[in-house]
Order: sequence, then structure tokens, then C-alpha cells
Amino acid sequence: MARVHDPGKKKRSTARRVARTVRTRPVGSKPAPTGARGKNAARIRGIAEGLRHLYPDATCELRHDNPLQLLVATILSAQSTDKRVNQVTETLFARYQTAEDYARADPAEFEQEIRSTGFYRNKTRSVLGAARRLVEGYGGRVPETMEELLTLPGVARKTANVVLGTAFSKPAGVVVDTHVKRLAWRLGLSNEKVPEKIERDLMERFPVNEWIFMGHALIWHGRRVCHARMPKCGQCALAGVCLKRGLGMSMKR
Repeated sequence: MARVHDPGKKKRSTARRVARTVRTRPVGSKPAPTGARGKNAARIRGIAEGLRHLYPDATCELRHDNPLQLLVATILSAQSTDKRVNQVTETLFARYQTAEDYARADPAEFEQEIRSTGFYRNKTRSVLGAARRLVEGYGGRVPETMEELLTLPGVARKTANVVLGTAFSKPAGVVVDTHVKRLAWRLGLSNEKVPEKIERDLMERFPVNEWIFMGHALIWHGRRVCHARMPKCGQCALAGVCLKRGLGMSMKR
């Protein structure tokens, strides 16, 4: 049984649940892949159930009211923060309400409207290009398959997984951003560095019905506890099932 190191009094009950999970509770019906059996399989189950206890309501933190808004917000979130993107889209979504609105937008004006999110020229090309593709190929609607989403300018698997999972509740894969990449390595879920390979490992280790949640929960834990430079290992309820706990800044990946 893995011990959960958590000296904080308020977190002890959660830590105990995580520890019990390692011993008793299954994640789902899909068996662990080769090389992830026995103690390691139990540890992976503990990670999944621990995240469920910690963040039962984990979801995308980009504010949106429809799939188009989520698509635009996710493109803008690259190399930016959700907080900054939410500030920008508050006015952006009031002005641009359909794919046609974005497709007709003046690129120079749009660049200034999203400038504070960073990389605004590339993001302008992506958003307006994706909008034109939506108008020309999909009647202005956001498609609901991975294959179709990947035909949109500026959309790779991360963005497509966010849209499919959050807007359409379709688990086509696992969202892998910088937080997920870091936590997958620290928690011993993947030793890969390429997002697509990390995603593949996560998809092998967790059942399909966990894919959407796991992406969001890992992001939440990365933002709140397992920071890149100074992870709060002493306050982490997953410390007992973490392979890289206590390594501090050397854990940056």
C-alpha cells in the first residue's frame, strides 16, 4: 500500500482516500498495458481515483457558450493563460458571433483585439483561416470528429481533444498541454516528450470513459499544486503515488 505524505490537517482525509484507492478501487475495465502491472497498476489506479477525489468537477476553464467560442478560445490559449484569454474573449465573443463574422474580419484589427494573448499574428491566421474553412466546408458549424477538426488551420490534436471532449462529450483522446506533459512524467505515466506519444501512453493506461476527465484533472493539479518550478510536494495528496516527489526544480521538464 502506497503511503500518502500530506502533513496538512485539512488534506488528511483526502490523502487517506487516495491511499485506500491504491489498494482497493479499480479505475475501469481496461487492463493495464504490458509493463504496468502489479504495484504500478495499483499506483496508476490511485492516481486516477485521487484526482477524482481532489477535482470531481474538473473541466475546461476557458469560458464559452458554444463549440465555436471554445474552438477560438482554445486556439488563443496557446502560450497564454486561460485568465488572459477569458479577458480577451469577453469582448471578442460579443463582436464575433458566427464563423462568418470571423471569416469577414479585418486581420489587422483582429490582431490588435487578441494582441495580449501573444503570438497574435499566427493566432489571427489560425482563427480566421479556421473560420473560412468552417464556412466553406462545414456550413459554418464546428465539426464533431477528430479527422475533420484536424483539417482546420491552427488545430492540432490538443485543440481538437478540448473541443470534442468539452463541447461534444466525445472522448477521442487525452488533452496534452504543458501541464499534462509535466505531470505525466512526474507521476510515471509516460517517459515520452512528444505530445502525441504522451497522449498514446495515457490512452493506454486509462479507460476511454476517463480520457476527458483525466486531461482536465491533470491540468488543474498542475496549476494548483504540481507547479513547474516549485511543486508543492509537501501539500500534495498524490505524493504517495508520485515517482518524482521532492525533487523540486530538477523536476522541470
